[in-house]
Amino acid sequence: MLKHVADLKTLLYLVLATAIFFVQWSIGFYWPVYILSLYLAISVAVIAHNHNHVPMWKSSLLNNISDNWITLLYGFPAFAWTPTHNKNHHKFNNREGDFTITYRISERNNLLTLLTYPSISSYFQQSPVMGHLRHLYANKRNKFYLAILQYITLGLFIGITLWLDWRKSLLYVVVPQQVALFTVMIFNYIQHVHADEESAYDHSRNFVSRFTNFMMFNNGYHTAHHNKASVHWSQLPQAHARIAHLIAPHLNQRVILLYLFKTYIIAPFGFAYKKTTSMRLLRKAALTPTPTNKTQRD
Repeated sequence: MLKHVADLKTLLYLVLATAIFFVQWSIGFYWPVYILSLYLAISVAVIAHNHNHVPMWKSSLLNNISDNWITLLYGFPAFAWTPTHNKNHHKFNNREGDFTITYRISERNNLLTLLTYPSISSYFQQSPVMGHLRHLYANKRNKFYLAILQYITLGLFIGITLWLDWRKSLLYVVVPQQVALFTVMIFNYIQHVHADEESAYDHSRNFVSRFTNFMMFNNGYHTAHHNKASVHWSQLPQAHARIAHLIAPHLNQRVILLYLFKTYIIAPFGFAYKKTTSMRLLRKAALTPTPTNKTQRD
C-alpha cells in the first residue's frame, strides 16, 4: 500500500513519536527522553512536508488518516502546506509574492532575523490558509470537510490532554508541537536567506552531511527538491549529486548545527568566520547602472 518502501522509516518515526508521548505521560519527565521527543517532533514536521509533496499511500483513505495523525504530532493541520508551500513557496521560491519570503523585514542575516522569522512568516501565512479554505468550500466541499476535520482532531487532542492534566499537556503536547512548527520555519529561513532566488541552482542552501540527512529525511538537499518537488525524499541524494557541481560551493554546507553556530554565534564577533553575503543583493547591485557605466553608455 505504500508508494515507496522507504516510507517504512516514516511510519516508524510516527509510531515512535506517538509511543514516546504515551511513555512520557505515564512515567513523567526525564531529560534524555524529552530531548528525544523534541527531535521526533521536528522529524514529524519534515514528514508533514514530505507527505504533502508525495503522499505515502496509494489509498486516499490511508493518506487522510495519516494527515490527521501527522496533524496531532505536528501541531497544525497538515493541509495548510498546500496553500502556503506547494502553491506559493514552490511557485515563487523566495521571490516577491512568496508568503515565506526571508527578506520581508530586513535583508540582514543575523540571530535576530533568524529568531523572529518564524513568527513573522506564520502571521503572513494565515491569509493563504483561509483563502484556501474558502476555495475548498466553494469548489471542493469534500476536501473542505477533510481540512476542517484536521482542525477538530487537533483541537480535541489538545483540549482532552489539557483537561486530563494541563501541566503534562503543555510539556508533552504543546511544547513539542511549537518546537516542530518553529524549527521547520527556521529550516526554510536558512535554506533560502542570502541565496539568489532568480538563479536556477543558487536559490537554496544545502546541508549535505549524510548524518544530517539521515536524521532529517534528506531535507538538506533543498536545491534538488525545489527543482523537482515531485521527487520522493529517498531519491534526493541522487538528484542532488547530479547538480551539485552547478551550485555555488558556499551554498553546499555540511552539518546544519555547525552552520548555525558559525553563522549566528561566531561570525557576528568576527572570529574566523565572515557573515554571509546576500547573493540577491549582489545580483541587484550588478544590474543597477552606476554613474560611470551610464556615462560610458551615453
